[in-house]
Amino acid sequence: MLRQRIITAAWLAPLMLAGLFGLADGAFAAFTGVIVLLAAWEWANLAGVTMAGRRLALVAGLALLMALLWWFGAALAAWPLWVAVAGWALNLYWVVHYPAKSDQWGSTAARLAMGLWVLLPAWVGFNVLREMGSVWLLYVLLLVWGADIGAYFSGRAWGRRKLSPAVSPGKSWEGVFGGLAVTLLLAVLFAVWQRLGMSGGLGLALATAAVALVSVLGDLLESMLKRFRGIKDSSQLLPGHGGVLDRIDSLTAAVPLFALLSLGVL
Repeated sequence: MLRQRIITAAWLAPLMLAGLFGLADGAFAAFTGVIVLLAAWEWANLAGVTMAGRRLALVAGLALLMALLWWFGAALAAWPLWVAVAGWALNLYWVVHYPAKSDQWGSTAARLAMGLWVLLPAWVGFNVLREMGSVWLLYVLLLVWGADIGAYFSGRAWGRRKLSPAVSPGKSWEGVFGGLAVTLLLAVLFAVWQRLGMSGGLGLALATAAVALVSVLGDLLESMLKRFRGIKDSSQLLPGHGGVLDRIDSLTAAVPLFALLSLGVL
């Protein structure tokens, strides 16, 4: 398993870095669109759609919607990001009340709708951040990875109080605080590097804390859906790493919020 993980990472990491930071405009939108569409293929399975033909039709429908958003300029607009804010508020309610409220979202149609407000705004958020400059795209990636790494090591060292035992028994509040500490350190370093000053640095720190906490929710949401569906990984598209959703679940929550905050809307 470790050998397979290393082999996959060896070709995947350079490809992702080249696509995210070497492409712009339509090419970047197409590259991130492919990632989101692969995640949509997996989400359809999480929603209970098992027939390949139906899953392919759903992915094609999402691709058409993304193309229309790009054509009409909405892929760089704020309103899809507001849809994400409302949708993730619902997701938080359902994660906190799992499994008691699972009847509210457990139908295939409801889970497909959930996927729409999770995946589509994430794609829009990527485009918005790339348009603003690669430095902030890099920042949100480092933020999510830092939160994940900090949570892992803090949780292993000090984890006692369970964060959401019904959804993900391995996660702890100590892990969340550890991840938050790492991301706040990252905010300080970036504020100095970008010469944001005291007020700009404080704003970045507040935004970072909010996005770091939301990234945890992204992870928990996918864990909840997999537990409800009775599967371990979203797919085996990435040998040794599970599926695309397993790699971007935190980003689907973090990217739209950070893009919205970066636009100065909130």
